[in-house]
Amino acid sequence: MNLSKYRDEFPLLKDKIHLGNCSQSPQAKRVLAAMNEYLDNWRYVGMDWDFWVAGVEQAKASFARLINADVDEVAVLSSVSDCVSMIASCFPLEGKRHVVTTVDEFPTVGHVWRANQSTGELTVDFVASEDHFYGENLAPYFKNDTALLSIHHVAYNFGAKQDIAALAKLAHAHNAYIFVDAYQAAGTTPIDVKEMDIDMLASGNLKYLLGIPGIAFLYVRREVAEKMFPRNTGWFGRVNPFYFNANHIDYAEGAKRFNTGTGPILAAFAARGGMDFILEVGVDAIEQRIEELSAFTMDAAHARGLQVMSPRDPKKKGASTAIWVGDSHAVEQHLMEQNIIASARGDVIRIAPHFFTLETEIDQAVAAVAQWVDEQP
Repeated sequence: MNLSKYRDEFPLLKDKIHLGNCSQSPQAKRVLAAMNEYLDNWRYVGMDWDFWVAGVEQAKASFARLINADVDEVAVLSSVSDCVSMIASCFPLEGKRHVVTTVDEFPTVGHVWRANQSTGELTVDFVASEDHFYGENLAPYFKNDTALLSIHHVAYNFGAKQDIAALAKLAHAHNAYIFVDAYQAAGTTPIDVKEMDIDMLASGNLKYLLGIPGIAFLYVRREVAEKMFPRNTGWFGRVNPFYFNANHIDYAEGAKRFNTGTGPILAAFAARGGMDFILEVGVDAIEQRIEELSAFTMDAAHARGLQVMSPRDPKKKGASTAIWVGDSHAVEQHLMEQNIIASARGDVIRIAPHFFTLETEIDQAVAAVAQWVDEQP
């Protein structure tokens, strides 16, 4: 992997060490160029619906390639919160109302299930695991009424990576579907929704996919989508969005039924630029690089006496490595003062490299974390 070539794509790396990719990636030149395609069209052409809609469709196609889905199995929304709310609005699913999920989901996912439980549309069980890995420990929570297993691919807090194929098999054995939050995984580990037998999956783009806020993609397997009728809807969820009859509602084929209003167009251009960059580098190569950097990060932390909260095996974790520090926001600020970007979460600081990160940068960041810890009374 030609790191110098790729690092030149990120101007920020000349001035800062960027290890906060679990929250926001640095700006890439080709992402900015993709955004400028829209901005230039807006500036010089004006209203150009065909160009805008084509841009959103191109972004959908890039996401579909990334996860080995068909384009008509992908909808475009504004956030993963919207994606989960969209799924919840379809309950009951085939007459079933029960959701199995975990305490390690990103809060927005649990919040959506809880909020819809309060309306009576569904019931939910939150499962805990001491080692943050889930498998057969979920089995006792499935019921005859279980419609869905909602699970993260990579945990936002400590970075544990779940065996999604095995979890899909578990869900299907109990006649339930599986929904995967892939936000902390997409772009750093291969995802094949066909091979992994995933029914539904969502991810945004501002993390390892190099995009910006304001867009998320929702994959729903075609035959599953046709059985779902979302109450969260809009004119782009219709068979013909330009029919313009406010009293007429039908559902478009496949995942198109999960679209709502006008798509997040500028964010879609940015998303396509970032995902095409990731596809060019190759997710398999990125995963190999991430595993090398994970091992290096954990070794550097242990050598300095720091407590690593993430799984010790690089193959069982995502890109971020969580280090216990107590006051993580103070550590984040301490690092920022040294031009190091990391991400605070609760009582851990997350060191989250990407394929373009250098080992020397990680070593400098971990040394700065250890310095802060050593200086505490």
